[in-house]
Order: sequence, then C-alpha cells, then structure tokens
Amino acid sequence: MPTFRAVPIFVFILLVCILTPVGDRAHAASPDWRTRLNEELPLLGHRNWIAVVDSAYPLQTSAGVETIETNASQLDVVRTVLDQLSKAKHVRPVLFTDAELKVVPETDAAGVTAYREALSSLLGKTEVQSLPHEEIISKLDEAGKTFHVLVLKTNMTIPYTSVFISLECGYWSADAEKRLREKMTGR
Repeated sequence: MPTFRAVPIFVFILLVCILTPVGDRAHAASPDWRTRLNEELPLLGHRNWIAVVDSAYPLQTSAGVETIETNASQLDVVRTVLDQLSKAKHVRPVLFTDAELKVVPETDAAGVTAYREALSSLLGKTEVQSLPHEEIISKLDEAGKTFHVLVLKTNMTIPYTSVFISLECGYWSADAEKRLREKMTGR
C-alpha cells in the first residue's frame, strides 16, 4: 500500500516540474544581480541600455527588456554599474535622469533632497542629460524592440530617481562616425 501512494506523489511532482513554465524556473534561479551584470556586460554594446530604477518602475513588456530585482539601494547599484562600465573598453556610458527629479519637493517625497545631493556627489563631473520621464521610457521601449535593455530594479521608494545609461561604442566617437559618413558621401 505505501508504494501505491508514493507513485501518485512522484507523478504529481513530475507533472508540476513539467508544467511549470521554463521562464518562471529560470527567473527563480537567476543569479545575484552583480553576477548577472558581469555576465551581460561583455555582450552589451552601443544601442544597449542599462537602467537603475526605483521600486515602482513598471515591468516593461518589450521583448528585449530584461528586469532584475536587486533588493539593493539605488546608489549602491548605480555605483556598481558605473564602476563596471569604467573597466569596460568596448562601451562608454551616456547618463540620463528624469527631468522631474530636479523639482520633486521634499514635502511630497521625503529624502529626495538627500538623494539628489548623494547622486550628484556620486556622479561628480560626469555629464548627465535630463529628459522627461515618459520620453526616457519611450526610448527604452523603442530600444527594447531591437536591442537588449537591462533594468536593475532597486528598493528606492522616491519617485523620479532612476538613472538610465545608454551605451555607446567605447573606441569610436560620434565625431569619428560623422567624419566617416562625410567621407563616404564625398563631402
């Protein structure tokens, strides 16, 4: 009798494993976000994006957009990503922040002033472009249709604090590309 009960339990476990979507199992077993960043960085190139986002950032559905929950602080993730990018020779970061961040009042979002100061200190003299949030989301959505976008979701609970990083070629400048195109057209 005990062997008869063991067979249905085994069959049940086998069916659960078979019927569970592969994506769900892969997501549950995904490695630490730092490991994932280090694995993906050599594969990323110009036109790819890395976004370090707050906890309310939406899960995008474009095929090329991959979201990883870091369960880490926003500034720690930004620091780690920029540190890894500084070691990469094949890409260089172009940073964007939400234009809204400059005017979010402390009375509506406690801690935003300290965050702005800490982010400014972290970024130092790095040039940062500021665009409306919806415009940046549209850029990521469009990029995700053809290129990979890595979204690292943090535990930040202040709005408009995301840092978006467009990757450009690390060994070829926009000026060099312009000269090449002019030469090709005979100008």
